[in-house]
Amino acid sequence: MPTPRPETLGFDAGRLSRLDTFLKTRYLDSGRLPHAQILISRHGELAHFSSQGPAREGSSRPIDEGSIFRIASMTKPVTSVAFMQLLEQGKVALDTPVQAVLPEFSDVGVYAAGGAGVPFMSKPLAEPMRMLDLLRHTSGLTYGFQNRTNIDAAYRETRSNAGPVENWHGAADLDTFIRDLATVPLEFVPGTAWNYSVSTDVLGAVVQRISGQPLDQYLAEHIFKPLAMPDTAFWVPPEKAGRLTDCYAWVDPKVGRLMYDRGEDSVWLTPPTLVSGGGGLVSTALDYHRFCQMLQNGGVLGDVRILGRKTLDLMTANHLPGASDLSSLSRSMFSETQNAGIGFGLGFAVTQDPARAMIPGSVGEFYWGGMFTTSFFVDPVEDLHVVFMTQLSPSLLYPIRREIKTLVYSALI
Repeated sequence: MPTPRPETLGFDAGRLSRLDTFLKTRYLDSGRLPHAQILISRHGELAHFSSQGPAREGSSRPIDEGSIFRIASMTKPVTSVAFMQLLEQGKVALDTPVQAVLPEFSDVGVYAAGGAGVPFMSKPLAEPMRMLDLLRHTSGLTYGFQNRTNIDAAYRETRSNAGPVENWHGAADLDTFIRDLATVPLEFVPGTAWNYSVSTDVLGAVVQRISGQPLDQYLAEHIFKPLAMPDTAFWVPPEKAGRLTDCYAWVDPKVGRLMYDRGEDSVWLTPPTLVSGGGGLVSTALDYHRFCQMLQNGGVLGDVRILGRKTLDLMTANHLPGASDLSSLSRSMFSETQNAGIGFGLGFAVTQDPARAMIPGSVGEFYWGGMFTTSFFVDPVEDLHVVFMTQLSPSLLYPIRREIKTLVYSALI
């Protein structure tokens, strides 16, 4: 790993160092987070990299550049890039109906009534769900863990012998997941609202069907290997098992955080049957840094081109209906983002108005995060990106993402 050079990359080194002090004082010494790792890159060079806190409970070994983290929904941009590669080859388009590739959705309707033991009633769709809706989360799909509606509840119920729809570490494969999901009505007419959802998992099934390759093999061959991301995958092999960090979940103020997935016996140490294009990957900060650098460069890293420059321009534009933002269109209780002034592109949130978002940044900056509080953002205007790693769910427990952004931007000179 090269030595960070903040001063030559337009940062005030003293101000940048406040970031590590802040993380230690606010989050590590207080026990709010188990550990914290942050990488800052500008103009294609490393400006800052730091790691604090133990990798595993009861161990003095700290996290380091080799530590592997569960990145959850930071998987979504990767799967979206995979889909756009197929789009560039003319194999699919943004307005292609999802049912053209996944015929299981041919008869899906919009919720009208029912649930809680009463059979669902649904209304037919005037227009089909399209690939665009999967990429921007306007599909009408949802997540069961939001616990808001009868549709959410149906995702938590057993739909087949493989178990509930969202049984990510169960017996279902991706085809079974799609079959079960298509038996549940949509929450709303596609294109009329935004709801954080399993849309990108469905997109992963699209990639698998169109490419003719299992999703994990496609990502490995067309993204991870070309970008030299050796530690990014849907599971951790035995020779790397010692590098997987512990992962925690917050319970309540009295209990605090408890172990969610222990590194030494993690479910990520076994290859999954259901490969989740929406949240299944593990990675390192250095691996995801290479993915971000490719995005920052307009689809290329070194002599490897993953996407065309204009394709990235399209992905990072706001695709919400009527050029609206998430504050006016979102139905989700869980969105990995502040809503005001934020649009959504093809796999990323996109900053439209930093003043309304009330966080320092740039118009056109794009980003996302994961349920274990990992996050990244790419700022094409300032030619920088940031990757943050830790392991605590839920991700919206603390305002750490906006705090990190504020401290990073305050160090730019």
